[in-house]
Amino acid sequence: MRKSFPKIYPILDSTFIPASGRSEFLDRLGRSLADAGVTLLEYRNKGAVRAALLPDAEILRRAMPAGQVRLILDDRADLVEQAGFDGVHVDAGDVSPAEARRLVGPDLIVGTFDGSDTLVTGILEQPADYFSIGPVFNTTTKQTDRPPIGVEGVRRIRERAGLTPVLVAAAGITLETVPAVLQAGASTVAIAAALFSAPDPALEFQRWLSVTGG
Repeated sequence: MRKSFPKIYPILDSTFIPASGRSEFLDRLGRSLADAGVTLLEYRNKGAVRAALLPDAEILRRAMPAGQVRLILDDRADLVEQAGFDGVHVDAGDVSPAEARRLVGPDLIVGTFDGSDTLVTGILEQPADYFSIGPVFNTTTKQTDRPPIGVEGVRRIRERAGLTPVLVAAAGITLETVPAVLQAGASTVAIAAALFSAPDPALEFQRWLSVTGG
């Protein structure tokens, strides 16, 4: 069965989490985002060891209840079950989508990254539920040497991919540019700095919901 995705979801990068009062911050943030209408969230903590990552995951899972919010763990397919998360996102350099699928099973979410506006050969045949594309615009929250593909790049990828694949546009998208990105063919948009740099991320998410319609 094809899994459904919202038009917008947050990527919470660990760089947005303060070192002091980390647990309380994550609990408060998770609860406020769930109350604001977040139904899918990716947690990204590049290079974190198991002992550092799992406590964060436990807090997020408790603050954002299963059945209300689906949580995706970046990179670590081996920890998804232990974290109680709902899926994994794997990039180049992580395990392959096929290995991620083997680790998490058929029912959880597997996402992967394509990147440029020329689809990687065979990427759509991978056992993934969505394909992240970008950077759409310049970004400061994820290291990449790829040039931005822009709105026209999103359009070209959709034309080459066809109507069926779930394409997640990411990087540098703002409240002003999100309508054009969706109209160009993105199934959903993932946001990080645009949300977590705001004074009140939950309130900011509701602004995005009003623009994207969910």
